[in-house]
Amino acid sequence: MKYKISLFLLLIFVLNSCQNQDEKRLAENAKEAKKNEIIFNNINKAWKFIDEPINEVAEQKLSSWTEWRDFLKELGDKPRKTIGAFQKKSAAISKKAMALNNNIPAEFNVPQIKSRISILITKVKMMDLFINLSTIPDEKVTFLIGDINKELVSLERQMDQVVAKSKIPKEEGEEDFLRMLDTTRAIPSGNLAPILPQKIDKNLPKVE
Repeated sequence: MKYKISLFLLLIFVLNSCQNQDEKRLAENAKEAKKNEIIFNNINKAWKFIDEPINEVAEQKLSSWTEWRDFLKELGDKPRKTIGAFQKKSAAISKKAMALNNNIPAEFNVPQIKSRISILITKVKMMDLFINLSTIPDEKVTFLIGDINKELVSLERQMDQVVAKSKIPKEEGEEDFLRMLDTTRAIPSGNLAPILPQKIDKNLPKVE
């Protein structure tokens, strides 16, 4: 009889333990789901990229610079519903950003533009890294979204400056002056004519 009572009590204890573990697991799952919901809402709210050119120069390049057009299009296509959709979109944006190094128009293939592109790519890759972590630091992701927008504006303004500078007419004689500064056009030292010694007239009065 005592054995049966002990077995019954043990069974109750096991059932209570299992129930407590289930309740604990459900509570943890609910907490995690709430946390993920907050992360999703924060990223979803902040996910607003400048996907339209801010000036005429950047807009004109949409037709001739395929990589630029594709990148802006990717930015404008906002994901929906799940954090997984944002992760996939982030990877796609990163891929399009990397492609900006290809086929840069000749007028923009200058250090000022290339450095801006490099900074933009770095920001996009950082965002893609953070959003794909097991625990997503949503505050860093949202901060980088703002940073990416700033770099986009900076790049497009730099594009505008490059075009504006190319339209400024050079002053008369500036081309010749620039050629003189070009060391590659300098006359090699071996081709210089030797300086001949001058004859001194012995009848000239000497200065004491």
